[in-house]
Amino acid sequence: MALKSDYTGQECSIARTLEIVGERWTLLILRDLFFGVRRFTDLYRHLAIPKAVLTVRLDRLVAAGVLDRAEHRPGRPEYRLTATGLDLWPTLHALNDWGNTHQAPNGPRALYVHVDCGSVLSRGGFCAGCGTVPPVTDVEYRPGPGEPAEPEDPVDRALRPAHRLLTPLSTPAGR
Repeated sequence: MALKSDYTGQECSIARTLEIVGERWTLLILRDLFFGVRRFTDLYRHLAIPKAVLTVRLDRLVAAGVLDRAEHRPGRPEYRLTATGLDLWPTLHALNDWGNTHQAPNGPRALYVHVDCGSVLSRGGFCAGCGTVPPVTDVEYRPGPGEPAEPEDPVDRALRPAHRLLTPLSTPAGR
C-alpha cells in the first residue's frame, strides 16, 4: 500500500521519496537504467514485469523528473536518467552492498569498480584503491563470484564482460 500522498502533518523526506521510488519494481528499473538498459522492451524482458506495471512506473519516474523519455524510433521510447535520477546512485550502491553482505551466500553477484584505478568500490561508494568517491560515470559493472557462469537473460549476457555504467546496453532483443 502506498503512503498517503498529501502528507498531512508529516514533513518527512523519506516518506516523500518513497512515494517516487519505494515500490519494489521501481528500484529494479532504476538499477537496469544505471546498467545502460534504455528501451522498454529490454526492461520488460529483463525484469519479467507486466507491461502495464512497467508503463505506470516509467510514467511516474518521468513525471517526477527522475527519467527523461525520448523516441528511439517512432513509437519506441528510450529512457534515460536525469540529474535527479543520477543522484539515486549512492542509494542503489548502498542497497547492493547490503545485499552482498546479508543476502549473497555464493558471493556478490555484482561488483562496481572505479574505472580510473581498477579497484572495487567499498561501502559508501569509496574506491578501495584511491579513496575517492567516483562519479557514476566512472564506475564499471563487473559480474561477481555469485553471478551464474552462463546467464540466460540477454541483458545479463550483454553485461559480460565488464560494462561501464550508463553506457547504452545493446541486446539482441532491444534492437
